[in-house]
Amino acid sequence: MILNTEAAAILDPRITERRNPRTQQIDLAEPIGIVDLMIAEDRTISDAVATQREHIAAAITAAEETFRSGGRLFYVGAGTSGRLGVLDASECPPTFGTPPEMVQGIIAGGLAALTQAQEGAEDNLDQAEIDLKARGVRGNDMIVGIAASGTTPYVRCALEYGRALGARTVIVACSPPPARTLEVVDIPIVAITGPEVVTGSTRLKAGTATKLILNMITTGAMIRMGKTFGNLMIDLRATNVKLVDRSERIVAEVCAISREDAHEMLARADGSVKLAIVMHSLGVDKDEAARRLDAEGGAVRRVIGGEPPPVL
Repeated sequence: MILNTEAAAILDPRITERRNPRTQQIDLAEPIGIVDLMIAEDRTISDAVATQREHIAAAITAAEETFRSGGRLFYVGAGTSGRLGVLDASECPPTFGTPPEMVQGIIAGGLAALTQAQEGAEDNLDQAEIDLKARGVRGNDMIVGIAASGTTPYVRCALEYGRALGARTVIVACSPPPARTLEVVDIPIVAITGPEVVTGSTRLKAGTATKLILNMITTGAMIRMGKTFGNLMIDLRATNVKLVDRSERIVAEVCAISREDAHEMLARADGSVKLAIVMHSLGVDKDEAARRLDAEGGAVRRVIGGEPPPVL
C-alpha cells in the first residue's frame, strides 16, 4: 500500500491525468454499465464549457477581427487535440465557402499524425516554429493552441512564436496551463472536464469539450462574417449531390420560388447561394449582387433587408 505522503508525491498536477473515482470499477462492468458510466461523465461536459462562455465569445470576436484584417486562423495541437483542429479547419470551406488557407490546422508530426500516433512529436521544441514559418504565419494572424492537459511543449512553443510576431493567441485546454503558457496567451479558454473515464485518455471528455469549443469559435466568427442568413447556411460550397440539393432548397425557400427556378438562379450565380438570393431579391445581375454584398461586409440581411423565412 502506498502511504498518503507517497501518493501525494506521485499525484499528477494535471487534472486530465488524474484517476476518476467514479469509474475505478469500470473493468468489471457489463457493456450497459460501461455505457451508463460514460453517459454520466459526458453529461458534465457542457457545464464545463459553459464556464468559459465569455472567453469563447472573446475568441469569436478576435477571429472575426483577424479575418476582416486579412489574417488567418491557425489551430496548433498534438495527438487528439491536433486532429480536432485539423478537422475543424477542414470543414470550414465546404460549410462556409471559405478558402482553405483562411482556417488551417497544424498537427505535431505532420500529416502522418492524423492517422497514426506520433506521440513523441509533441516534445519537439523546435518543430512548432518550423511548422508555423512554413505556413508563413504573420502578425495579423491568430494562433489557437489546443492542449487538453495545458502543458504540451509543441503548443506552448507555437504560442510563444505567435506572440513574438504580434499574432493573437488563444489556448484551449481542459486543465489549467502553467504560468509560462498563460503569459503568451491573449485569451485562455480552460474548460475543466475533470478526470477521464479511462485515466489520461483525453480523447474522451476533454476531446468532446474541445470539439464543442472549436465549433463555437469558427461557427461564431463565420456567422459574424455574414456566412448565414438567420440560421441558413448561405455560403456553402456545393461540392457533392447533397450540398447541391441543399443549395437549391435554401434558394427556393428564401426567395419563395420553385426548385427549378432556384436551380436556374444558382446556375446564373455560378453556384453561389448568396449571390443567387441577392440577384433574385433585388433583380440585379451577378456582378452587381457581388458589389452590394462587398459593401455590406458579406451580410445578406443587410443587403436585401427583411427576415429569413419562418421555420415551418
